[in-house]
Amino acid sequence: MGRLDGHHVFVTGGSRGIGAATVEKAVEEGAKVSFIDVLPDEGMALAACLGPNVLFARGSVTSAADLARITAAAVERFGAITGLVNNAGRNSYADPVAMTEDQWDAVFSVDLKAAWLAARAVLPGMIAAQRGAVVNIASVHAEMTYPGFFPYAAAKSGLVGLTRSLALDMGKHQIRVNALSPGYTETALVKEFFDRGDPGLRDQVLKVHPLHRIATPREIANCIVFLLSDEASFVTGANWKVDGGLTARFA
Repeated sequence: MGRLDGHHVFVTGGSRGIGAATVEKAVEEGAKVSFIDVLPDEGMALAACLGPNVLFARGSVTSAADLARITAAAVERFGAITGLVNNAGRNSYADPVAMTEDQWDAVFSVDLKAAWLAARAVLPGMIAAQRGAVVNIASVHAEMTYPGFFPYAAAKSGLVGLTRSLALDMGKHQIRVNALSPGYTETALVKEFFDRGDPGLRDQVLKVHPLHRIATPREIANCIVFLLSDEASFVTGANWKVDGGLTARFA
């Protein structure tokens, strides 16, 4: 406990799943936490449950105006943002031929562009303080993918590339930037994936996992908080796979 004492962490998509688990874990570790989401009921309930060290604001990560407004309010409430978790994301089940440009843009605006917009909003404060850590939530889809998931892998691969570029450009300011790539995790997005598939899909997935289970959001949040903390002070430009060994095997 206390690994994030004195920190202010901003989380995108923090109302449920990995985002909510990250908000909870960061608060337990001593941080002040602000978060943005398009799900107001879940966000307000989480903030009310966790107490005065948490601030929720409804907004879209695809809107630079929303991010500017909300991060400014968060800084006024809790002081400078020292940690950013770009967690907001969406699935995509498009056909590469039938997909429209608007549909493509909608995927990339959330899964890739939003991470840059959020970073752009908070990095000036981190640069001024010469201190900060960014964790971009990518996916094992950045290295392997699944039929019918187009173009999710492209967006997540781009997010890992964005991470490397930011790490190189921000290192001189003592700002660390890392990606974290979860595997299957008990979230609404993974439930959506299972619900779209055959009835036995979940069992098939469990069988190919070396641990014969998938992750809880808390297990992913534990790793995120480590990367935010000073315990990871020499970790930057990395992509941490947290997948229960899934990508270590042929399956």
